[in-house]
Amino acid sequence: MASRRSFMGFTLGAAAAVGGVFTLVGMKKTWDPLPSVKAAGFTTVDLSPLADGELRTVEWRKKPIFILKKSKDMEESNTDVVAGDSRYTVVIGLCTHLGCIPAYHEKDKNFVCACHGGVFDINGKNMAGPPPTPLEIPPFAIDGTKLVLGEIGKEYEEIMKNVGKA
Repeated sequence: MASRRSFMGFTLGAAAAVGGVFTLVGMKKTWDPLPSVKAAGFTTVDLSPLADGELRTVEWRKKPIFILKKSKDMEESNTDVVAGDSRYTVVIGLCTHLGCIPAYHEKDKNFVCACHGGVFDINGKNMAGPPPTPLEIPPFAIDGTKLVLGEIGKEYEEIMKNVGKA
């Protein structure tokens, strides 16, 4: 009789353990982000087709990202993104005052927010008006001539160390 009880106890314990494992696996699956959410986190942009002085706007996480390929006559900055032999300004295209989308003025080489007169230079630095800070730099990594938005690469980390330095 005692061996029957221990066998029943062992069987019940094993069933509970198996049920617990399935429960934990199910819970983990609900905590993991959906594949569609993971995919929305990264956007890859091929930089090679951009001409000098060309601005391209892409969307990342429902935000406009300005990518400006700098020509030789444009001011270099410690926030420039370097891919190959080219330099780029890569910023989130939302004014840091109230979130409006500034327009790029090619002739003046600046970004102007028409809502409240905010002006940002070619590097995204706030120059005039109410914007309290420069345009934000999205996290990115460089993969050859491709910009991977949403991934924190060594290039991004290096730029973020230099932000605010002259």
